[in-house]
Amino acid sequence: MAYYGKCIEIVIEQLDKFKPDKDNPEQFLERASASLQQVLSTQKLAFVLEVLSGCLEYRKLLTIVVDAFYVRDGYLCLWADYSLFQVICYLAMFQMDELGFQLFCSIIKSQPVGKTCKFLRFFFNPLNLCSWIKDEWSLIYETAHVKENWIDPLMRWQPEVQELINQLEGVPMDQMPLLKTKAKVTEPKEFKLTIPRPRAITMPEPVPTVAKTKHVPQSTYQEPREQQLLQMIKRYNRRKAEELLLRANMEELRCAMPRLRRDPQAQQQQQQEQQQSPPRIQRTPSLTFYKPNNLPVKLNTATILREGALYQRQVEKELQRVDKLVDGAGDFSEFLEWQKKMQAKDLEEQLAAGECRRLQGKLSHEEAILARQNLRQENKQKADQKKEETAELMLQCAERRLQEEKSMKELVEQVIEAQKNVKVAQMKLVKGRQQIVQEVMEESRELLQRSTEAAKEEQRQRCKLIAQLRALETQPTRKDKLVDLTQIPGYGLEGEMSVVELRERLALLKDTQKREKEEKRDQIIQGKRAKSRKLHNTMEQISLCRAAMGRTAALRWEEKKAQAASLGTPSRDERVLELQRRMEERAAERRRQTAQLQEPSPRVMRPQMRAQAEAQHWLEMDRSRERRLRAKQEADRTCQPTHDLKAA
Repeated sequence: MAYYGKCIEIVIEQLDKFKPDKDNPEQFLERASASLQQVLSTQKLAFVLEVLSGCLEYRKLLTIVVDAFYVRDGYLCLWADYSLFQVICYLAMFQMDELGFQLFCSIIKSQPVGKTCKFLRFFFNPLNLCSWIKDEWSLIYETAHVKENWIDPLMRWQPEVQELINQLEGVPMDQMPLLKTKAKVTEPKEFKLTIPRPRAITMPEPVPTVAKTKHVPQSTYQEPREQQLLQMIKRYNRRKAEELLLRANMEELRCAMPRLRRDPQAQQQQQQEQQQSPPRIQRTPSLTFYKPNNLPVKLNTATILREGALYQRQVEKELQRVDKLVDGAGDFSEFLEWQKKMQAKDLEEQLAAGECRRLQGKLSHEEAILARQNLRQENKQKADQKKEETAELMLQCAERRLQEEKSMKELVEQVIEAQKNVKVAQMKLVKGRQQIVQEVMEESRELLQRSTEAAKEEQRQRCKLIAQLRALETQPTRKDKLVDLTQIPGYGLEGEMSVVELRERLALLKDTQKREKEEKRDQIIQGKRAKSRKLHNTMEQISLCRAAMGRTAALRWEEKKAQAASLGTPSRDERVLELQRRMEERAAERRRQTAQLQEPSPRVMRPQMRAQAEAQHWLEMDRSRERRLRAKQEADRTCQPTHDLKAA
């Protein structure tokens, strides 16, 4: 028994060393035979190599069984016994007939009884052999080969193996024969060391008295006075800005659009005429603009020079134009007249195009209303169909819910029965974990003792090094050195000099640098004076040019004002008339459809309200178009002063 037990232990040790990702089975067997040849006899070596080679060759089959054992019945077993279960599985599959049942029993008895019995009961279970084990092995080898060579022999040995399991489980653990004699444990003895003297109690160091601190002044937690003044000024400025904003919103466009006072009857007649007549762009009376005060504007150097260069270029261009006219060049007056006519024509076309766009918008609005009415009718039909479908689906859902409730009740009963069996397994798991915790605590105590001893040794070595360093520091060293500042060091370098000579040369260098700085300062002051004179001359030239441009702009403004008063109403276009006709047809069709629908009485007044809203909408659009037109005219007026300056 001890003979085979030792061989099995050697096989398990070699299997633990084997790594399938890195090692080759043939090379691994050669290395194992070379290492075991000197230790084992020929008979033992042959048995060990045979079992080891078989485990490596049929490793896939053995792995399937052992992995399933750890998942199902052996989840409390250690993974260190993985190789043991592989060897037992190999002996049961391939060596049972060759070794004989008696020798197999002796090998099983030489190993831990609890682990081997649990694995043999799992492996020789007929349900496992004939079901999933057979299916898994058939994926690797042919089904007929698996059944004939492995499943049938195992089923023949199953009754005898079951008797062996019952026999081993019936024998108490105390009556089992000892496999190995326990080696004599060495008992440690204490060293006979001299008892150290007790340490002397040192005098305690006096506690230093701390000076009494002053209280924190109350001003630390208060906001400074300057910050309060800034907050007050900020609130005052904000209130003042809000008042200015409110006043600007209330008096918006009062300076640009005067309101004429008329009688209420005249206003009503004018509104009726506007509703009856087709929409058109209305012209307001002449505008009076607000003229701000001519406040001085502070300009920097860059803006002054930039504006002076601009006016200088304009003057040069004007002089060139005058020279060309003197030489006999043509005038641009005819071109300017033609340009004005074309601009007026373009303006009329733009007004007509804007009117077309407005009418197209109204037409698309009418068409959208018609499409919305048609869509509402289609949606009603679809809603009725959806209601019928939802009613049918609700009935089906109710029937399905009743079936689900029945199945859930059955499932709850099954879960309650399964929980009763789980409690027993939990108690076994808790006991096993308690044993593991005790083993881990003992190992941690040993590691802690070792670490404390190593720390003490390291501290002792540090104390020795500190003592040696302090001894080196106490040795006397000479620090004084006599220095002569007038003596040259004599290193043989070029330009070598003494410290006194170096100081004299540095003093001379500082005097020359100071003289250069004063000269440079005088040059900068002269340059600034010349620059200020140039800026003053440029400002005088700019003021003269601005006055001339103001006069020409005023003349141009009067001309534009006269031309704007003489302009008539925009001409009517065929496209506008066609769009108006189409819009009236769509509106009539929409009214006819609304009359056919006959909506309930509370909504009778809605078409009138909608018509009023549409009229107000188009009125606002006309006013916005007028504002854009005025803005464009103002932009044209602002662009004219430069042209007038050239003409002057």
